[in-house]
Amino acid sequence: MTFKDLIKLYEKYKKKYGNKAYKHISELFDEAKIIHKKDWLKAPTPGRDFGQSLKPLKGYGLENLILYIIQNEVEALGLKVVSGKRFEKKQSENLSEELSKVKRNVSVDFGEFGLHVPDADLIIYNPRDCKILAILSSKTTLRERIAQTGYWKIKLSKDSVTKHIKVFFVSPDEDGTFTPEKIKSKSRAIVEVDTDGSYVMTTRKIVESEKVKTFDKFIEDLRNLVKK
Repeated sequence: MTFKDLIKLYEKYKKKYGNKAYKHISELFDEAKIIHKKDWLKAPTPGRDFGQSLKPLKGYGLENLILYIIQNEVEALGLKVVSGKRFEKKQSENLSEELSKVKRNVSVDFGEFGLHVPDADLIIYNPRDCKILAILSSKTTLRERIAQTGYWKIKLSKDSVTKHIKVFFVSPDEDGTFTPEKIKSKSRAIVEVDTDGSYVMTTRKIVESEKVKTFDKFIEDLRNLVKK
């Protein structure tokens, strides 16, 4: 199961659900899991069970699918979006001048322990001055990374160079954090207090707020951020 296969699945869901296809991301990954298992059974990786082989599909797959969905609209606003993995040590040795500036503008200063790029799946920036507008983290459930996302928002807000950067979380919310039953859960509290908000990709009923919204509102909010 490759990323191209995920894109084909997403396009299939778009034909069925139109601009609401994002609500069915969990269904998409359930279908992808079945296809992936068939492929894995044909050629299993030695020393690696099926569960281990599935992690990259749901992790990197979600990140890249979000990138695929938003990239054209982000670029239509005169912005660019880049994977945070581009700045990991192994991949950051031959950065262009533009991406080197992006890396510096998003880095957190830990004093004697150096500058470090926050854990972010996607980074949105203005190519004219390489100023960072927002970073996005994504996981299928909030409990996997929301505290980490809140931590980086706090660190970024303490430096004059990075305090303007918005920190968002995007998720299908498979553990139902944003449902009425979990309105006062720890994960929701972190979203509301320690991040700039979360965009949700689900068919479930969620309790929206100024910081919790359905994913289709992301681009409009980004557009308003650009205007400001």
